[in-house]
Amino acid sequence: MPEDYYKMLGLDKKATTEDIKKAYRRLAMKWHPDKNPNNKAAEEKFKKISEAYAVLSDPKKREEYDTFGSADQFRQRYTQEDIFRGFDLNDILRSFGFGDAGGGARSFRTTRGGGFTFGQGGSFSDIFDGEPQRFSRAPQKGQDFDYNLSITLEDSALGAERKLALQKDDSVEEINFKIPPGINSGKKLRLAGKGGPGIDGGPPGDLYINITIVPHPIFARDGNDIHIDKIITFSQAVLGTSIDVPTIEGSVKRIKIPPGTQNNTKIRMKGFGVPRLKGSGKGDQFVKIIVDIPKKMSERQIELVRMLAEEGF
Repeated sequence: MPEDYYKMLGLDKKATTEDIKKAYRRLAMKWHPDKNPNNKAAEEKFKKISEAYAVLSDPKKREEYDTFGSADQFRQRYTQEDIFRGFDLNDILRSFGFGDAGGGARSFRTTRGGGFTFGQGGSFSDIFDGEPQRFSRAPQKGQDFDYNLSITLEDSALGAERKLALQKDDSVEEINFKIPPGINSGKKLRLAGKGGPGIDGGPPGDLYINITIVPHPIFARDGNDIHIDKIITFSQAVLGTSIDVPTIEGSVKRIKIPPGTQNNTKIRMKGFGVPRLKGSGKGDQFVKIIVDIPKKMSERQIELVRMLAEEGF
């Protein structure tokens, strides 16, 4: 689990500057190596809380840390020298009652490898024995971008090509991409290298296209299957008939309605659904038959229905 500077100090992101100082003082009193001689675990604990305090007590560093979200990501961008630059831990420790660094108490200093240790005397400013050093940040991948795209049901079933204009710094980049047949709402398309520029020589980020399918006036999709409602008359349901049914591909197919078809019956049209995104074949299309019972009838129609009723129909 990524390390969190706030949790190292027992705080949350709402902590004030005073909260941070009090928390560090309390933990420093507990874990300082002078309080825990020859205790490597305590020394490591002290190093971590000191690093957390160095970042969170500085408004600018804290703001940058909140952007990255974890200590691990922060360390990838900044060296120990960057983190502790302008931060005199020896003065802070003296204010907490750990004595003068030159009078026997151990001083705090970093090492060439990016870690830090404790020594007798000295100060943080001479961490490299007076030898100036240049630090370079590790290359970082650029920021990933998200783009929400609404497509038609036909595009999701048949595939399509799209073009979008993406603002990058002072220029606009046109990006062409394909929507694969069978994609569904909630899926993402990854366009590698189309995100933000890399940092310090790192690779560019990626662009993620978030797919949403807009409602269709006559079709509904369920997985790889397509559903459609068709209304027939009472007499057609009783006697049987043939009806024309549109498909998602744009064609029209004639299907038979057998005599005695009941209301809400579903008729399967095999292979007329959506292509499977991963794999072969297609789903099916289901036609839901809705029998229309007339609300108003002529006198002649009413008389005929009564005659049928007398026949036990």
